[in-house]
Amino acid sequence: MPDRFARHSWACLVLWSFAAIAPAQTTPLPTGPAIALEEALARTMAGNPELAAFGHRVDAALGRLQQAHIAPNPELDLAVADALGTDDYRGLRSAETTVTIAWVLERGIRRRQVDAAVADVSLREVETRIMQLDAAAETARRFLACLAYQARLENAVRAVGLAAETVDAVRRRVAAGGAARAELSRAEAGLVRAGILEEEYTHELLSAYHRLSAQWGAKDPDFNRVEGNVRKLPAVQPLTALLSRVDSNPDLALFLSRRRLAEAELHIAQARSRPNWRVHAGVRRIERTDDLALVGGISVPLGTRSRHLGRIAETRAEMARAQGEARARRVHIEAALFVLHQELLHHVNVAASLRDRVIPLLESALDSTHRAYVLGRGSYLELSAVQAELLQVDGELLETGVDAHGLVVEIERLTGVPVLYPAAAQRGQP
Repeated sequence: MPDRFARHSWACLVLWSFAAIAPAQTTPLPTGPAIALEEALARTMAGNPELAAFGHRVDAALGRLQQAHIAPNPELDLAVADALGTDDYRGLRSAETTVTIAWVLERGIRRRQVDAAVADVSLREVETRIMQLDAAAETARRFLACLAYQARLENAVRAVGLAAETVDAVRRRVAAGGAARAELSRAEAGLVRAGILEEEYTHELLSAYHRLSAQWGAKDPDFNRVEGNVRKLPAVQPLTALLSRVDSNPDLALFLSRRRLAEAELHIAQARSRPNWRVHAGVRRIERTDDLALVGGISVPLGTRSRHLGRIAETRAEMARAQGEARARRVHIEAALFVLHQELLHHVNVAASLRDRVIPLLESALDSTHRAYVLGRGSYLELSAVQAELLQVDGELLETGVDAHGLVVEIERLTGVPVLYPAAAQRGQP
């Protein structure tokens, strides 16, 4: 028996030593003021490296548009004939010198090229909007992850407090001879395990802060907390209101922009099937008679129409594909919105039930069980079971709230509206 007691004492000493050392080895949380989602989104829009790199594509498209407005330059041509020959054509005595200026009659090609360049700029701008919306949604997800780990850490701290209360109660029972020493060892082990979980969430929270700050290109976070309460449930909008905003989704605008670009390229191909004409006019000097004469002409390429039939067919197919993809994308978005809306309703209802009905009952049960144990009328197993059940349900409530807010972010992304954290439209109490 003494050996068993010694082994228990040594095990408790080791566990307590680990609990004291582990937090000291944890990297401290950053210092600085708290940050709200609006500020995180603004920093992302201003400093996200991927957005900055993609912005050069828009600049390139604007450069192509500028180039498309430039008309071909006229050409100056100088030709000398009947010179440097023999007899009558020796030297320049019989030379004919012709100076002409030639112009290209584009027959609408440049205007079509400008239209295509404008469509390309619109496409790049829509792609930029999509990237901005994706970056904002990812920032909201990472912000939500920070809120979740903050709440999990709070739960872990609460679990440590409950475990410490249990150890104190069991220690008094053991001292009074009303409980076995093994119960104290189990309670102390539970306290150590709660401290380990607290340390784990502290580490995860620090990593979440770094992932969030990376959204705007920062190496280290300059904030020590994110603002918000993930325990509050988001307000659920009617499905009809969500479906009415589908047209705001830039993914649909992307396909429409691709169709407009394909249509503009089709017009270019059709215009090129009507070849450019070259018109030239000038003056010819005849040295033999010392006379001047006007010259002019027009050049028309032959057999050009058939050279662009394949390009015309290709652009028609691209137009049809873009239109078909737009329809398919709309069906996908509407179906996804229905599923997400149903999941959000379910999560909100479950969270409300846990918060308003289950947790109050378990808190009352824990209070009664703790009083009974202190008075010697209850067992350690009953106390630890009720305590574990309360902590489990509280964790379920937290994760359900996190999932609900995550669904709101995904719904906002699908409807194409700017991502705003649902704290502005929440209901209920934490």
